[in-house]
Amino acid sequence: MAARLPLAILLALAAVAGRAAAQDYDFFYLVLQWPGSYCDTKQSCCYPKSGKPAADFGIHGLWPNRDDGSYPQNCNPDAAFNPSKVSDLLSSLRAKWPTLACPTNDGLRFWGHEWEKHGTCAAGVFDEHGYFQAALRLRDRLGVLAALTSAGVNPDGGYYTLDQIKGAIREGTGFEPYVECNRDEAGNSQLYQLYFCVGAAGDSFVECPVLPRGRPCGSRIEFPAF
Repeated sequence: MAARLPLAILLALAAVAGRAAAQDYDFFYLVLQWPGSYCDTKQSCCYPKSGKPAADFGIHGLWPNRDDGSYPQNCNPDAAFNPSKVSDLLSSLRAKWPTLACPTNDGLRFWGHEWEKHGTCAAGVFDEHGYFQAALRLRDRLGVLAALTSAGVNPDGGYYTLDQIKGAIREGTGFEPYVECNRDEAGNSQLYQLYFCVGAAGDSFVECPVLPRGRPCGSRIEFPAF
């Protein structure tokens, strides 16, 4: 007869297996978005009910990802977004995670989408409040706009190379993002989103194990005003 494992060991193994099942990802993308590029397209944009956001990089999301490039999503349909759980963060979310989608709205649908699609897949690390708080803290830690402007890369409608943008951010933050561009109404390539990689614990930046499948940039990248 095979020897029976002590109950304490069985419980420990079950806990480890449970954590492994809950954490079906390897790292996060922290995705920051330049509002001027979101708005300077054919579809345009709508300012939120709280008013025009500051001319700074806002959060698009904190997205769990796997090293093979795939990602989990909508991991717990029972964990619907509850605004009351982030009531102390709402002013920060309006300022640093603004919605620019039309029609004008209060942002709750946007934040709810991000939590339900992405945040629930990191429930082993974050509850709802912790998810939004972590994204806000990570965004503030980078200081991307200051890194760019200190290197002479300014949001004034000027054009820059991809190396200039990446180099300025790497010099100012210590990490090089993946840069995604979109197109303005005239078809010009413009600085749209930045992807930074965050470790699985959600509290520190890491080098990206895999790059996202974002839209590529042209040789001349506009940094539009907002």
